[in-house]
Order: sequence, then C-alpha cells, then structure tokens
Amino acid sequence: MPRMLDVSDDVRAEIGDEEADRLLAGGDAPGSYDCTSCRTPGDSDQERTSTVLFVGEETAVLAFAHATCIPSQVVPVSEEQLQGAVRSITGEDAATRTPGSGPAPAAPVPTTPRQATLGITCGLVLIEGDLRPALVVEPDGPIARPGATGPDDDFLPLLLEQGFHPVTDVNQLPGPNPGWSALLAMGKLHAVLQPGSAGNQAAWWQAHQPLAVSDGWRAAANKAQSVVMYAAPAGTIGHQPREDLMRQALENAAAKGALVAAEMPLAGT
Repeated sequence: MPRMLDVSDDVRAEIGDEEADRLLAGGDAPGSYDCTSCRTPGDSDQERTSTVLFVGEETAVLAFAHATCIPSQVVPVSEEQLQGAVRSITGEDAATRTPGSGPAPAAPVPTTPRQATLGITCGLVLIEGDLRPALVVEPDGPIARPGATGPDDDFLPLLLEQGFHPVTDVNQLPGPNPGWSALLAMGKLHAVLQPGSAGNQAAWWQAHQPLAVSDGWRAAANKAQSVVMYAAPAGTIGHQPREDLMRQALENAAAKGALVAAEMPLAGT
C-alpha cells in the first residue's frame, strides 16, 4: 500500500529516483515512526509524512517527520553530529542535561585560541506575553580576540560585531541575526550555526552529546520555528536550577549591560 510520504526534490536528488519511487510505493518506509522533530508517534499510512535526510561528510540518515511539523528536506550536519544522532536513535547516548539543570558540555569557542568552553542552558522565557524557547550561553572563562594576549574579556564585543543585539529589557523580543540558526534534530539540540564561507553555515557551538530538551521547550520551538539566544560573560548568569531563577539572572545581566541576544530560526527541524 502506498505511504502518505512527501519526498522533496532535494531529498530525491540525494537518494536517487529509484529509491525515492520505492519509498513512495511503500517499500523501505515504515508505517509507524517517531517524528524526528516532535518525537511523538506518526503513521505514514494515516497522515502526511515528510522524509528528512540528514547528510554528513561520509554518512546519510533518512528520517521521518509529521508533515505538519517540518517539510521534506535535506539537513546538512557534521559527521560527528550525525553519528551522535544515530547513537541517540539506538539508545546509546550517555546521559544529557535537561532544561534548567545547568549548562551542557560544549565545544571550544572557535573564534579564540584561549581555552574557554561555552555552556548552554535551555529554558522557556516569557517575552511579550508568549513563552519563547531560549538558549542561554555563558563561557566558563574570559574570551579573548584572536591574537590577543591581555586579560580582557571580549566575548560580548565579538558577538555584537557578529550581529547580536544589546538587551535592555528581557520582556522585548530581540531582533534577528541573519545567517545564524539553531539545529534541533531528532528531538535534541545539536548545534548553533553561524554564517560560513560560500554561503554555507558552520558550527559556532556544537554539543559533545546531543542535548535533550523538554517537551514544552520543543513544542514552543516548533510553534515559533525560532529560538532566542542570550549570551553573557563568564560568571554573569551562573548555574540556575529553575527557569524563574534564570529569568531573574537574565534581567540582572540586562540591567548591568552584560547581555546580548538574537532571535534565530531552527535549522532543519
């Protein structure tokens, strides 16, 4: 029986006409699946289903999603991210932090030789009457400009130069930062992407393990199709165990002029 599948032209180009036609005819396509976006069950016999192809440097993984969540598309990811996603599907991931539990392990900041790492906390922030999914980024030490040897922390100036906006009122939605996006794949946060060379995107922050997010955070992200990223210098926000405490820390940072932010779309899912 033919499945109710959507296969975009981009996905067809990657997997080939033969495989695409086989999927549409019901071969190699599951009847039931877990949506790669919202992680709830789906049934390609009963509802429109998108084919989503995650493509790394050497590996490609075909996943399925409710068509109401995301359209059929190709999602470029790094090989490390893709392998992490595969491990998450097979249940081999190590434990990851949940929203509100403090920063997750993070990759070194790519813009500086100083060995500081970024921590990211996921939480919901009330902005203009709506609960918005937020990422709060804070390094564990000062961030220097490339080539700098002094003690100055240039984390916020560097982000302002890259299109982020000063925050004076947490109640107001910050402006967008074109070219930046958050990669939420297979129900977990994988990376924050920044503009790269030749119109591509590169990972600005990448999780060592895909970061689990709460159902509420994921639902809010799917509704808005965007997230708000806040960033503050080391020691400004701290490890806040609850979202109300995180909100208070954000407001305190904004009052001190130590907070920048931007709204950015979801990449892929």
